Parts: sequence; structure tokens; C-alpha cells
Amino acid sequence: MRDGWPCFVRFSRSFNMNTPFTHPVRVYWEDTDAGGVVYHAQYVAFLERARTEWLRAHGHSQELLRLQHDLVFAVRAMTIDFRLPARLDDALQVGVVLRECRRASLVIAQRIERDGMRLLDAEVRVAVLRASDFKPRPIPDALYPQLKALQEAASAHPDSSNAE
Repeated sequence: MRDGWPCFVRFSRSFNMNTPFTHPVRVYWEDTDAGGVVYHAQYVAFLERARTEWLRAHGHSQELLRLQHDLVFAVRAMTIDFRLPARLDDALQVGVVLRECRRASLVIAQRIERDGMRLLDAEVRVAVLRASDFKPRPIPDALYPQLKALQEAASAHPDSSNAE
């Protein structure tokens, strides 16, 4: 335990900070319209799952952050560029890259791909809030340097961003 924040002191042993994070998603009937094409709002759920798993891969359970540290992340704004449709039974990869870390917010670049073909780009602005009253709060001192390191790692590898 360091600075009272035990869940912030280590990264997952199997995760390389310099490797872009991707989360696999399979498209099921529940994700599609009657034609077997992914319903546009379902992409938001895919993006959310990937951000949650990205945090978990870095050793940060959102539930522990909420229960033990009165901290939640809330989407403040999202821009989505739909390029191509995903379809029933597609195996997708949802990428997450921390583009910007400020004291009380994050900007996360995301993409969804199928077999290396980009289907969607998203930019997600996330606010850091107290879970008890949903008011803004700073990122804890023990977590902030780790997030900044992720931002710097992503900046060192521009091919991992969504810019095109």
C-alpha cells in the first residue's frame, strides 16, 4: 500500500504499457438490427467495455475505485465517425489509447476494427468525479503519474492513435 491507494501501485504483469490495448468483441443477434447489421448505439457499449478492460489491464477496477476511493469516470462527450458496418458474428477488436491526461479529465482515442479494417473511430472525453456526489475531483496523486506515463507511451507511438 502506498499513499493509501493499494490498487494504483502496480500494472498488470502481462500487460506492456507500450503496446496498444485492444479488447475482442463478438457481434451477437442482440447487437444487430433485423438485417444483421450492428445497431449504431451498440458501438457505444463496445467502446465502454474496452475502456473498462483497459483500466482493468492496468490494475484499476472501476468498482474498487468507486467503493474504496469515491472515484468514478463519466463520459462527458463523445465523437464517433462510423466508417463501415459491423455484422452478425463478426470478430471485432476495440482499441483504446490515452491521448490526453489532465488533472480531472481524460481524452481517449478508440477504434473498432474487423480483420485489420477500420470500422469506427471515436474520441471520448471522460470526467473524473466523486462517486458520492458526482462533482469533479482531481485524479489522485498515486494514479496521475501512471496515466501520464500511458499518455506519453501513446505519444511515442503515433501509429497507435486514431489519426488519419
